[in-house]
Amino acid sequence: VQLVESGGGSVQAGGSLRLSCAASVYLASFDCMGWFRQGPGKEREGVANINPGSGIANYTDSVQGRFTISQDSAKNTVYLQMNSLKPEDTGLSYCAAEDSAGTKWSAAEYVYWGQGTQVTVS
Repeated sequence: VQLVESGGGSVQAGGSLRLSCAASVYLASFDCMGWFRQGPGKEREGVANINPGSGIANYTDSVQGRFTISQDSAKNTVYLQMNSLKPEDTGLSYCAAEDSAGTKWSAAEYVYWGQGTQVTVS
């Protein structure tokens, strides 16, 4: 299984970015797809996740109303639309997939990870 992220970059506060995560297998192979981020000197934290089967999405409080996670099953791709970006959103963003039920917020539950894409907000 391979996950390949793209779409990171540098923007000013208030700007937008859309991250993409292309999977090498069907999204339905997974119980959950998640986006995580890791800021400088911080632990990796869950930002948003989606159940590929039901399409139900969840967000951490700090991004609720600003970020939207979505999927395109035909392309085996998950997206993270990030609007109204803030400097505290800066960090390396990772796509991850888990294939068993869990809290969906712990990085330890996720088996497959992408290489990460840098998001910088100034």
